[in-house]
Amino acid sequence: MTHVLKIENLHVSVNGKSILRGVNLTMNHGETHALMGPNGSGKSTLGLVIAGHPGYEVTEGSITLDDQDILDLEADGRARAGIFMAFQRPISVPGVKMADFLRHATTNVRRPDRKEGEELIAMREFRKELKQKMEQLRMDPEFARRYVNDGFSGGEMKRAEILQLAMLQPKFAILDETDSGLDADAVRLASSSIAEIGREKMGLLIITHHDKLLEHNPPEFTHVMLGGRIVETGGVDLAQELHSQGYDRIRQAHPDAERANQEMTSDDQAELAVG
Repeated sequence: MTHVLKIENLHVSVNGKSILRGVNLTMNHGETHALMGPNGSGKSTLGLVIAGHPGYEVTEGSITLDDQDILDLEADGRARAGIFMAFQRPISVPGVKMADFLRHATTNVRRPDRKEGEELIAMREFRKELKQKMEQLRMDPEFARRYVNDGFSGGEMKRAEILQLAMLQPKFAILDETDSGLDADAVRLASSSIAEIGREKMGLLIITHHDKLLEHNPPEFTHVMLGGRIVETGGVDLAQELHSQGYDRIRQAHPDAERANQEMTSDDQAELAVG
């Protein structure tokens, strides 16, 4: 079955301020899409709205997964339906080991109708799979015994997100600036790791400012956001152009969107995660 994530005429506001202003985007299972744009254009907001962040108000439009409207689902319901988001700044969960967290998360995603108190995935089966994924990602087994993101470096946090992605195997994954704060070697490792576990197995929406994360994940489609909407779509060449030349051409070609972008970034207090 070919899964489809479709966003149509999506308008979103926060604290009464318009952030997304008519976003249209269709992703098919197995496709890689890059989402790029200057700061404050709405990239991270789009990812968070798809994932179900409760702080945003959808005022118009729809988000469907395989023709099912997911706007009425809470974040956990969207995860069970097949949506995953790797956060730009993951939170730490002291006292909860990575392995325990992943066992619960994997069980709930693979058994979306599971009731509270019902058995988790068998420990032997889970440990075998987790070991295989960690070996594939070249991760120290000790990593699974550490508390979720507690005391992790920036690179370790991002690798923890990729490990979650490998275990959960969603229909669609949103990677919000997974390269943020990483040095060149760490970005290259993250890029190759995502390629090993993703690509044809899921739809990928990679939110990024740079092209290094796309080195092993060349996008079939590159979308440029400005002023809360997608103003241009192209292929991998567009991503390379933006990395090397910046957004001056985009700003000049879309003056109305540029004005909207300046308005959006002029009042940071009204924004949750505009990026």
